[in-house]
Amino acid sequence: MTENDDNASLSADVLNAAAMPMPFGRFKGTRLIDLPEPYVVWFKGQGFPGGLLGQRLALMYEIKVNGLEKLIRPLLDSHATLDPTGLQD
Repeated sequence: MTENDDNASLSADVLNAAAMPMPFGRFKGTRLIDLPEPYVVWFKGQGFPGGLLGQRLALMYEIKVNGLEKLIRPLLDSHATLDPTGLQD
């Protein structure tokens, strides 16, 4: 695998994480990137859930607290073939 392949894979992972819908709670169905920052910060304090959702929420935490949402949103809009479930190989 080349560095470009690694970067493409990482980019796809970030975009898929951002597009993933929240599976439960008050914000069920909301893309993770669209969750309110205080909600994501609350998860950070309580502990992220296990598995893929927890990993993706932790990534959204880093994106939000570092002000990177503005970089992610335009990319989401230009990629119609995302797999927000993370089940693609």
